[in-house]
Amino acid sequence: MQHAILLILLIAATIVAADAPAARADGEVRLELVGEGRGSPLVFQQWSQALGQAGVRNVRIRSTGGAARVGIETQEFAGRPVYVVTGVIRSADELILPSGRYRRSDAARLKQWLDDLAERGPESRREPLGPFGFTAEQFDALRQVLALPVTTSTADADRAEVVQQIGRQLPMPLQIDADAVAALRNDKVAEELSGLACGTALAYALRPAGYGLVPRPQGRGAALAVVRMRQGLDIWPVGWEPERPTRDSLPGLYEFHNVNIQGVSAERVVNVIAEKLAAPVLIDHNASARHGLDLQKPVSHPSGRTTYGMALRKMLFQAGLKYDIRADEAGKPFFWITSVKPM
Repeated sequence: MQHAILLILLIAATIVAADAPAARADGEVRLELVGEGRGSPLVFQQWSQALGQAGVRNVRIRSTGGAARVGIETQEFAGRPVYVVTGVIRSADELILPSGRYRRSDAARLKQWLDDLAERGPESRREPLGPFGFTAEQFDALRQVLALPVTTSTADADRAEVVQQIGRQLPMPLQIDADAVAALRNDKVAEELSGLACGTALAYALRPAGYGLVPRPQGRGAALAVVRMRQGLDIWPVGWEPERPTRDSLPGLYEFHNVNIQGVSAERVVNVIAEKLAAPVLIDHNASARHGLDLQKPVSHPSGRTTYGMALRKMLFQAGLKYDIRADEAGKPFFWITSVKPM
């Protein structure tokens, strides 16, 4: 186990050292700006000052008598790519580059684009981006980091403290502002999340308070942000579709047993079966609150021989509930108890 955690941390060190600058950029950018017509020395000076103040280097500004062509030319020097970016100065407050139009007040944004070009190259040569703006390799590495198990107890603990404790376990920054901490404070996490992967545990702890976990590329690494949920926002999910068939990960769910349940709470039924299968239980409190569901509602199952899976599904339905089997980032299966009604 210690060797596995060490390996994950070594992987993390290569992708999530968000505050440490890279030893050198992958490439170099040279900015060639051409003034339309004969150009104005004053306009050139204004652009030169704006770019210099934003930290843009390797800039050459010149006049041309004809039409200039905006584009990026890739060269090579000493084994490194050199990207020669040609742009057109239209006026004292309009610059045309391959990435769009810029005003002098946009100089900082322009520098960000140039830095990104130096690091990742032109769009045509880049690996397609996947979830949250990560490449497939970056996203896989991020998932491995978030697969680290929660090592502290969370049952009946303050929600804000749970989130911050899990964040301190991770080798990447967790950005959470004072408003979010205040919203999480004075509320308890009922479930024991120890042993679950940090990614799933964080997403679960934040969800009832209306917050979500959003990973973001940061330089060559990544950072995690606690963000208030809103329509259309992509957030880190509470678990994933299992990669292994449920029959392999939870074979006991399909074994036949004599079942006779009379007037036992839905919550108690779930917990007993989950304990027998050594699988955690996470409850969709948001769905329960929205639809007025009661996990303490008594449920029953007539005496007979059936599987735990079929019996549990029938009894939960009596309380307006259902279960799904999800997996955390480490592949550990758990029960996700939610409403039969869509959110």
